[in-house]
Amino acid sequence: MQLSTLFRSFFLFVVTCNLALYSYADVRLPALVGSNMVLQRNKPLHIWGWADKGEKVTITFLNSTYKATTAANGKWEVVLPARPAGGPYSMTVKGNNTITLDNILIGEVWIASGQSNMEMPLNGWGHVLNAEQEVKAANYPEIRLFQINHTTSTAPQEDVVTWQGGWQPCDPQHIAGFSAVGYFFAREIYTHEHIPVGVIHTSWGGTVAEAWTSGESLKKMPAFADTVKALESLSAPQAPEKPNKATLLYNAMIHPLLPFPIRGVIWYQGESNADRAYQYRELFPLMIKDWRKQWKTGEFPFYFVQLANFKDKKTEPAASDWAELREAQLQTLALPNTGMASAIDIGETKDIHPKNKQEVGRRLSLIARAQVYGEKIPYAGPVYLSKQIAGKKITVSFKYTDEGLQMKNGSTLKGFEIAGADKQFHWAQAKISGEHVIVWSDEVPNPVAVRYSWADNPDGNLYNGAGLPASPFRTDDWQGVTFGKQ
Repeated sequence: MQLSTLFRSFFLFVVTCNLALYSYADVRLPALVGSNMVLQRNKPLHIWGWADKGEKVTITFLNSTYKATTAANGKWEVVLPARPAGGPYSMTVKGNNTITLDNILIGEVWIASGQSNMEMPLNGWGHVLNAEQEVKAANYPEIRLFQINHTTSTAPQEDVVTWQGGWQPCDPQHIAGFSAVGYFFAREIYTHEHIPVGVIHTSWGGTVAEAWTSGESLKKMPAFADTVKALESLSAPQAPEKPNKATLLYNAMIHPLLPFPIRGVIWYQGESNADRAYQYRELFPLMIKDWRKQWKTGEFPFYFVQLANFKDKKTEPAASDWAELREAQLQTLALPNTGMASAIDIGETKDIHPKNKQEVGRRLSLIARAQVYGEKIPYAGPVYLSKQIAGKKITVSFKYTDEGLQMKNGSTLKGFEIAGADKQFHWAQAKISGEHVIVWSDEVPNPVAVRYSWADNPDGNLYNGAGLPASPFRTDDWQGVTFGKQ
């Protein structure tokens, strides 16, 4: 770093510290605590902020008053009793000054995070179906939006930088620049559950999963340990322009959210880690467990999107880093209270940003509606369960078949390939038999392995009775093209 840049960073840090010190005379609230906010129902409500050391702070909410004394570090916090869904309510925070918050709802709070396919706003930049009509129709006063600006930090932060000044109601004025997937998910939840929904959107296009993970957890992975230690050795926090380094986005865009109770997370990311898919097998579950540990509210729901089909189609079976990344995502379902929405059939050959964000949000919402809100509905496409070899054929079994397997878009089942002990894959014939698929090829007399939709942009057309696509899979564990890449 050049001396002038270092001086500016140090100067800004000193100024910020002094401004913060002298601003404590008045009670100050974090960006998350404000008018129009949604508080998580049925969980204790955390309200916090800053003031002078020893200053008495009172919170008045729903005809009850709660008191706190500001600690030596200038922070105060109160915990209010859990409440059912409802509102709108008002809240008064009083110390040396008085702050009144209006139009507060109690309902469901979801984090929406990831990279560009989560960040893609409803107005779409040309990447959302029917964007203009969707913006005009987005008038849901009981859906609230909180969007965090792109920020980085080499050390954990206490507050976030927000877009449009904090919580906003969902209307055409405020929705246009908000996450399309986050909005469509919230709309589905609100429409079916009839409760207020708040979405906290914190994403950044082109970013890697390690940037969204805390240094405390990343130390466990040798590939990132040295980077974390180097950041921890810095004498003043810095805000690098480039986000793709371990912990930088967690520190600035996740850590400040931790005091705020949530229902769960929806996540759309992985494209930027595809060239290190084997590493993602460890990194992605680590990140999920890390967030759950940091939030200290148990194993909250964490639902993610399996990468869509993308890039040129291959005429012959071939290796694929994107297929390996999808496999890493599929394996992450081993964690409790997780769910995966496959997007393998709604991607686009020439566009890494599929336009059908409505269906992505809907498929994520199916998981929540079933697992969180107790609806008796199908919520996942077929997932590989087991295989049985008999002569020249392999029979593959699935879970989540929901009223039986079915074929879409054509008269033959596509996307299956088969190999013998030589590990050479050939396109295979396949047919549905109840909840199974029988796979074979005349070119492979002694088959040992089956793969399905194992490509960047596959042609698979296997679905379940609910119309949800089968996840890509393989029955072998042969070393992939991203093995060992760090």
